[in-house]
Amino acid sequence: MRLFAQLGWYFRREWRRYLGSVCLLIIIALLQLIPPKLVGVIVDGVNTRSITPRTIWLWLGVMALTALIVYFLRIVWRILLFGASYKLAVELRGRFYQLLSHQLPGFYLRHRTGDLMARATNDVDRVVFAAGEGVLTLVDSLVMGLSVLIVMSIEISWQLTLLSLLPMPVMALVVKYNGDELHRRFKTAQAAFSSLNNQTQESLTGIRMIKAFGLEDYQSDRFVRVAADAGAKNMRVARIDARFDPTIYLTVGCANLLAIGGGSWMVMNHLLTLGQLTSFIMYLGLMIWPMLALAWMFNIVERGSAAYSRIRQTLEEAPELEDGSLDLPMGRGVLEVAIKRFCYPQTPIPTLRDVQLTLPPGRVLGVCGPTGAGKSTLLALIQRNFDATDGEIRFHGLPLTSVALDHWHRRLAVVSQSPFLFSDTVANNIALGRPDASREQIERAANLACVHEDILRLPQGYETEVGERGVMLSGGQKQRLSIARALLLEAEILVLDDALSAVDGRTEHTILQNLRHWGEGRTLIITAHRLSALTSADEIVVLRRGTISQRGQHQDLLQQEGWYREMYRYQQLEAALTAEPEGPEAADA
Repeated sequence: MRLFAQLGWYFRREWRRYLGSVCLLIIIALLQLIPPKLVGVIVDGVNTRSITPRTIWLWLGVMALTALIVYFLRIVWRILLFGASYKLAVELRGRFYQLLSHQLPGFYLRHRTGDLMARATNDVDRVVFAAGEGVLTLVDSLVMGLSVLIVMSIEISWQLTLLSLLPMPVMALVVKYNGDELHRRFKTAQAAFSSLNNQTQESLTGIRMIKAFGLEDYQSDRFVRVAADAGAKNMRVARIDARFDPTIYLTVGCANLLAIGGGSWMVMNHLLTLGQLTSFIMYLGLMIWPMLALAWMFNIVERGSAAYSRIRQTLEEAPELEDGSLDLPMGRGVLEVAIKRFCYPQTPIPTLRDVQLTLPPGRVLGVCGPTGAGKSTLLALIQRNFDATDGEIRFHGLPLTSVALDHWHRRLAVVSQSPFLFSDTVANNIALGRPDASREQIERAANLACVHEDILRLPQGYETEVGERGVMLSGGQKQRLSIARALLLEAEILVLDDALSAVDGRTEHTILQNLRHWGEGRTLIITAHRLSALTSADEIVVLRRGTISQRGQHQDLLQQEGWYREMYRYQQLEAALTAEPEGPEAADA
């Protein structure tokens, strides 16, 4: 029952719908008391031959009219009650998605995608079911049960009513015990469903890799084990669930046995009429639904409570970064980076140390260094995915920690190492950040990213569906589409995190030339393993072991001994060897 208290905020807000539903349920319960009473009157009238056929038809007509009214009232309360519960589903999913969209990478290090999907779908469904069917069964069973008990006690016999209800306390204790056990087992089963969901998501996402390594049988066996575990835990829930109905029917059977036995004795001793006993048995039949409804209500509410606790656990998770409150001034600004020390959460070893950078508007910064030197970490700090452990980053002279995240992110356009494309058309993928962009603007961005000609060669051009994660495109096409998407934003700062690694040298040169023309007055930050992408940068910094080991322009760094000159010469030699013709034909030439 604690779920109803937890959802009190929603019930109070939608009180009109819920109050209307409750009032209609009360009216329906009262109307359902009429037919058993009339049946008893008819039976006694026929038994004593004191009723006319016309009167019988009149009472039958009243019962038919009552049934018709109840039918229409049930339609109305379902619209009110379930309409309110469906609104709850929309709200919970909206809040959940908003939370996910504002979380930073650290959150997704702790939570797996499949688990989050299960909470946003299956768990929300359970909560909504409890907020709809749970409220219905609670109100309906209480109103109907109490009404029938009052009528049975006052109109017929309180002694027979008390005798018939003797099995009820035992049933209540059994249902309470089973409800608590169901809560524990269902929470475990939902966790197993999350694991199954996550395994499915990872298998489908990585299907190319699975097939490339010939791991189909291995992954199938692994999936079967996870599915079997989820099935076993759901079976434990089903075993508890299966105890409810037999308990109810056994209780009802005992109550009927006591009612018929006690009632027959009372009729023989002229304490009841046959018509009253008939009405009593019919009223007792009406008690079956309240008892079943209470057991069912405990079942779905305990499931909903377990699901809601999982949802709240995610919704109440404190954000890793505190959002700032300041707005950024209009116009171009200077980006200043002053990081004395940065460590990832739960990692004592610093990833960056003593990194000092100043980027005026219109400058191009190149960042390079060996693998693991801290390039992506530096970009993550600039994007404010994390906050510096010791130091700060400023824009327009304001620390990023004091600036509203939304305002800062609007000044950035980022192309990551692993570009992500949605299962949509090429045009919609490019216009992701500007859905209102015209086709002319989309094509201009595609031309700047040197992908326009590739798009025209696709079956439907810009209207071609790229498939999930851009499965039908090459790596270079994905990167260039992502660059076009970033360029369309026309943001003040463009960040390319090794975003040209999958394109050839000539295309890379053309794109960089286009970017310099496009980026007049804008700041451009490029990280790259292929140093040819950085040769025209206004400043290049070389990161090694988390700190700046070299800095300067391309020609300056070639004059210095160090990692940059060695790597550039190695890459030039590698490019020359790759371009050199091979085989007998080359010798003849």
